[in-house]
Amino acid sequence: MILGIGVDVVHVGRMRHWESVPGLVGRYFHPEEIADARSRGAGESLSLAARFAAKEAFGKALGTGLSGLRLRDIQVVNDPNGRPGMLLYDTALARFREVGGARVHVSLTHESENAIAIAIIEG
Repeated sequence: MILGIGVDVVHVGRMRHWESVPGLVGRYFHPEEIADARSRGAGESLSLAARFAAKEAFGKALGTGLSGLRLRDIQVVNDPNGRPGMLLYDTALARFREVGGARVHVSLTHESENAIAIAIIEG
């Protein structure tokens, strides 16, 4: 059963700005997300924007937004084929369990200056 659906769009310029502020990216992204994004070279900002959109979409799917969640507790990952997924820790995992979540489905896309993500929470 679908418990919630969320979608979000992030302008890539926002991530470029965040990258220029010391410590800001580390506040919002899991260390492994940062490493993965940096491995993409010129695509780093696009990757971060898509991941941030997924975090926002997850909050919307919860029905509560991101209030009370540490964004580093939401890690957007890719399987060996590139399919995106989400690993949840601490605050995010607790909220996910509170709503009866069993699985999160994620889809990401980006083009030029915008990244979009959808998150679906299945119970």
